[in-house]
Amino acid sequence: MRILIAEDELISRKFLYKFLSYYGDCDITINGVEALDAYMLAVDEQKPYELICLDIMMPEMDGVTVLKTIRKLEEANKVEKDKRVKIIMTTALQDTKSVYDAFDLGCEAYAAKPIDIDKMQEVIKKLGLIQ
Repeated sequence: MRILIAEDELISRKFLYKFLSYYGDCDITINGVEALDAYMLAVDEQKPYELICLDIMMPEMDGVTVLKTIRKLEEANKVEKDKRVKIIMTTALQDTKSVYDAFDLGCEAYAAKPIDIDKMQEVIKKLGLIQ
């Protein structure tokens, strides 16, 4: 499985990398612009990500904007709904509006920081990415 971790906080980035590396090859970006660039490069190389963990609050471009852009690109490229990249939004915010906005835009799940490994693993299972 190809995984993209978009996270600006070093500790969260290292934690997600260590946890998710067990399940696949992980790439890391530290802001929204880099995340979008990595997504588009993977699609261009015909090696798309299957999972993206996307922090809501990042510099240069926030995670909600990245999510919205990815879903628009998938729509423009006629990617079938079941073939879309699975996106889990992560945040330390207690802002329910951002979470609802992310679900409205097409994220599959939300994980509050600090991330609970068992819950995250269960979410990834429910998404059909691991057994």
